Amino acid sequence: MPSPNDGSAVYVAGASTCIGAAVCRALERAGHGNLAAGPGQEPDPADRSAVLALFRAKRPRWVVMAAGASGGIHANQSRPADLALGNLLAASHVLEAAARHPVDKLLYLGSSCCYPRLCPQPMRPEHLWTGELEPTNRAYAAAKLAGLELTLAYRRQHGAPFVAAIPANVFGPGDDFSSEDGHVVAALVRRLHEAKVTGKPEVTVWGSGEPRRELMFADDLGDACVLLLDRFDDDRPINLGSTWELSIRELAETLREVVGFPGTLVFDRSRPDGMPRKALDSKALAALGFSPRGSLRDALAATYRSYLASLAPPLSAEVHSDA
Repeated sequence: MPSPNDGSAVYVAGASTCIGAAVCRALERAGHGNLAAGPGQEPDPADRSAVLALFRAKRPRWVVMAAGASGGIHANQSRPADLALGNLLAASHVLEAAARHPVDKLLYLGSSCCYPRLCPQPMRPEHLWTGELEPTNRAYAAAKLAGLELTLAYRRQHGAPFVAAIPANVFGPGDDFSSEDGHVVAALVRRLHEAKVTGKPEVTVWGSGEPRRELMFADDLGDACVLLLDRFDDDRPINLGSTWELSIRELAETLREVVGFPGTLVFDRSRPDGMPRKALDSKALAALGFSPRGSLRDALAATYRSYLASLAPPLSAEVHSDA
């Protein structure tokens, strides 16, 4: 990346999202705080004219494409068109603008949902397009796959310095903590906390609890993105994983302890499980020198603290002492 003192702008598309905000924090930690548009200041990525105007005015040399709505199983089942269209528009507009106003590097962030439902484990980039997608999030996954392909198409056709990465399931501060639309960590944090403060005896968890997920803390992902901007250049996507893999049941039990919920967990097998397992082969990322900075439990506790800080008026609760 350029020197922190050369004035080069970095554009994080989706700076107000959990992932985008984490990338902004990582850039600032690395001394690259000249953001073309910070959280709350960026154009709507679905507005092509606004995105092109930002590139004309700010001339960012480095771009991280983290825009586009996402959600858990409920969001994917209830709003598949919204999620797919939003991601398709964001990818096409940001990548077009970065090609028309040349950048030094663009990093597109896909999703582990892009891998086939019954993918060999751990999942590797060569497994993309080798099987059927998970039905519960097929529209969203197809849109993210289209973004991956567009990134690599610009690279092949125009020699654009575009690279792509596929993160594990990301969680952390600024997540969508809605109990229905949020991803699994954020949704469980809210349900467990509300059950705790209202004295409910149990919390229902969607599915059997048996599927396994690899989780990645948002701030670790931010650090990985900065590392890729500096060191990664390849015509294949790279996986961004943490090696923190556990079952949904194990995750729910750990979060129950972190939140301090004294009740029981009930697994609703009438609800869909999603993909049976999502673990990434991230040897290439480790070879670049990446490793998570803390433990999974510490990251879950930090996420819970961020949820408490977001409440208005704040409810009285503390992270369990051994979190």
